[in-house]
Amino acid sequence: MDKRLSLSKNIAAVSRACRFFLYNIRRIRPFLTTYSTQLLVQAMVLYLDYCNSLLAGLPASTIRPLQLIQNAAARLVYNLPRHSHVTPLLTTLHWLPVIARIKFKTLVLAYQVVKGSAPTYLLKILKPYTPARPLCSATSGRLAPPPLRTCASRSRLLMVLAPRWWNDLPVEVRTAETLVTFETEDSPLQGAPLPVVRFCNLGT
Repeated sequence: MDKRLSLSKNIAAVSRACRFFLYNIRRIRPFLTTYSTQLLVQAMVLYLDYCNSLLAGLPASTIRPLQLIQNAAARLVYNLPRHSHVTPLLTTLHWLPVIARIKFKTLVLAYQVVKGSAPTYLLKILKPYTPARPLCSATSGRLAPPPLRTCASRSRLLMVLAPRWWNDLPVEVRTAETLVTFETEDSPLQGAPLPVVRFCNLGT
């Protein structure tokens, strides 16, 4: 981890490991079906998801190496050349793009905070919104924003990003009765359909 907390070294290490993983699958790809290749590659996609909420708020340019890995993985599943258009492949595979996956993971953590089921350390830094007087907003499932104005160096903190992203969700999503219901609502992330959200959550 670098002193700017950009996690660029960690991203580079994950990218190297994934490239090696894909290289080994590519060597045996002629002997695999599309389905069996997808099963192998999905294990790597879940590796990309591990603790990915730590990457929340990073510039797209910093996240790009991970997105390139995901793109390569999608092309490998369908045995397509390097420059094939990848968006339809991600849709067919029900994979959210990396940045959307990071945001979704953060929103799942926020949901757990609102419901009181999050780990203690999260409950200490994220608080459900409680108005000073009884208002309709008291039941809207919002999170309290940070108490102080946030400088640029702190804008990536979970205590800043999670309330901002969570409070932007439609109220019917924020107030979902169960985590399963929350995960199976149509995703607010780029209009992603149901199966995309479900697969994204496998890495939670």
